[in-house]
Amino acid sequence: MQERIVITGMGTVNPLGLNVKETWENVSTGKTGVAPITLFDSHAADLNVHIAAEVKNFVPSNFMDAKEARRRDRFEQFAIAAAREAMNQSGLQITESNAGRIGVIISSAIGGLTSLQEAILTNHEVGPRKVSPFFIPMLMANGGAGMTAIEFGIKGPCFSVASACASGADGIGTALMMLRSGMIDAAFAGAAECTLTSTGVAAFDRVGATSRKTDLTPQPFDKERDGLVMGEGAAVFVLERESDAKKRGATIFAELAGYGATADAYHVTAPHENGAGGSAAIRMALNSAGANIEDVGYINAHGTGTQLNDQAETRAIKATFGDDLAYKIPISSTKSMTGHMMGATGALEVIFCVNAIKEGILPPTINYQTPDPECDLDYIPNKAREAKISLAISNAFGFGGHNAVLAIRKY
Repeated sequence: MQERIVITGMGTVNPLGLNVKETWENVSTGKTGVAPITLFDSHAADLNVHIAAEVKNFVPSNFMDAKEARRRDRFEQFAIAAAREAMNQSGLQITESNAGRIGVIISSAIGGLTSLQEAILTNHEVGPRKVSPFFIPMLMANGGAGMTAIEFGIKGPCFSVASACASGADGIGTALMMLRSGMIDAAFAGAAECTLTSTGVAAFDRVGATSRKTDLTPQPFDKERDGLVMGEGAAVFVLERESDAKKRGATIFAELAGYGATADAYHVTAPHENGAGGSAAIRMALNSAGANIEDVGYINAHGTGTQLNDQAETRAIKATFGDDLAYKIPISSTKSMTGHMMGATGALEVIFCVNAIKEGILPPTINYQTPDPECDLDYIPNKAREAKISLAISNAFGFGGHNAVLAIRKY
């Protein structure tokens, strides 16, 4: 019998808070993190989109050395902040003797887009000699993982997974497999993302993915939904084998029970309309967890608020659980509050699953007003719900046809 892998630390910075406690209070009471864009002038940039879910009141020097912070992209700063909270919560001590047995798998779908945009503009407007010498380490998608390893002296496997909006979930799933194999004894796993630049917003708008409304948005699963709202942030976990966590007296928050991943092999941005890939990933995650479909008490949906995603995900859930059971499982899209943090959202939503299990509260899908006949499941509209559950799943689907699902079990 394989040993259980458990969560002993969680950390986050995101549009709803600068730590896990603040974030959970806000998501469970239906607060929104969406507001007018302040990181740049969206009107001067002549954009069609003027709202986003930004991380608010973030001061990098509160989490790391101020000089080092200036040499790191915003997404890397987020990664360090989230990893520090997770480490402090876990009580895990990193020493010379164990540093090589700890992994860092902190993913990003895109990496340092802010630094990339700034470097291109500087090179074009001022010249190559003014491009920052720190540009490459600020740009690279593995920067969150690498900087975290450097910050805390972690010497085991260190890398990031890039699978679009499934990156965070795939990275956590990879850490789960590495722990089960015995390759490492503990892992810092999660994701960080910051794509809130004029280029990033313009690109997502041009592909037809973003909402152009200025209020009551995003609206996952609502008939009037018109797209996602871009977000930013990070979430990181400390994962360990159960025996190691118990040996050092760590608090165990939940079991990371299963992981499944598939590809639609269909379209570069659109999910397959029948949701077959998502359904296969859910089944794989449940099989990995040794669980049955009847065991699932809550689904944290990918739920982006785009017409195609929400419809395909609804069909994936029905295909997995059957019409009878699918209508009984509470589902919510917390992106209705956090926005879509791209690669990092799948990691943050695992925190929501853990706390839903621990606290017996299921977060709502806010901004839900008009039911859609094509999306007719129980999306926990507008108000959190009390429920005792023992198993939750978190869906993360990404451009390129990536599907990743994680199963979290009560400990």
